Amino acid sequence: MPTQWVDWSKTTRSKDYRGSGSFATFLIIGPVCFFLGILFASFPYDYPLLWSADPLPPAHLPHLEAHLRLMHQAPPLIARLLHIIVFLGFLGFFTKLFRPSESNVLFDGASLLLYVIGVGVYVANIVKGMRAVSAGAWDDEGVAAAAAAAVEGEVVLGKEDSLRVLSASNTILALVLVGVLVLQVGQWYAEKREAGEEEEMEREEAAAAAMAGGRKRI
Repeated sequence: MPTQWVDWSKTTRSKDYRGSGSFATFLIIGPVCFFLGILFASFPYDYPLLWSADPLPPAHLPHLEAHLRLMHQAPPLIARLLHIIVFLGFLGFFTKLFRPSESNVLFDGASLLLYVIGVGVYVANIVKGMRAVSAGAWDDEGVAAAAAAAVEGEVVLGKEDSLRVLSASNTILALVLVGVLVLQVGQWYAEKREAGEEEEMEREEAAAAAMAGGRKRI
């Protein structure tokens, strides 16, 4: 193979193999579960906007705006901790993909791709939406600016539609993170299946060697 960064000779039994039981996997699963917990905390706000056919309660949008404003205007330490946790996820992926085996390329490479997509959704949609809410984009001055932008030909969404987009982004991010977990579980299952097949082959070879030794004695 022309790709020299992949160690094709490495197997699940190699000493330097970083599989599902390695600390790097913990660095991946930990941040992913942490972010899923944050998204689950936002689900009571997202559900009426996306999944319920009932009309929105009058107080729902103000409560959602207050929730988003509180998250965005949190002390800088909160944002720094969040970014550190994101970095820990990347550290886990880069550790597992250093001189990777074929299993690492398939499972961890696909997981890294999903993780990057999730970070892109967070930066492009979720952070942008929280900034708009925190800046009061739908106050009197924000409405006037939106009207001016509409005159210039830009597409401007109202408050409810913008919050729906933000809730949909949360859902997309949750699905992407669940995909990362599914791939990591798939790696664990593939390793377990391969180990079972190798043990079965070793037992068959040992049994065949024992039968051959018994025949020689006779």
